[in-house]
Amino acid sequence: MEKVKDTLAEQQHKGSFSLTIITGNSTVLQQRIFDEILNDSPYTYYIPSWNLGQIVVEYIEL
Repeated sequence: MEKVKDTLAEQQHKGSFSLTIITGNSTVLQQRIFDEILNDSPYTYYIPSWNLGQIVVEYIEL
């Protein structure tokens, strides 16, 4: 979880980005990432229908 937090913070510091987090088929891991990192954050995110084992996180700096 720390690696995900650190990577997102690093990318946000650089500006706008799109990042893919590979979770495999672990819905538990996906839920932890949603609950601990992504909910109530400035990032938009989704799980693409063509690959349920990843989360795409995007950040747009205006």
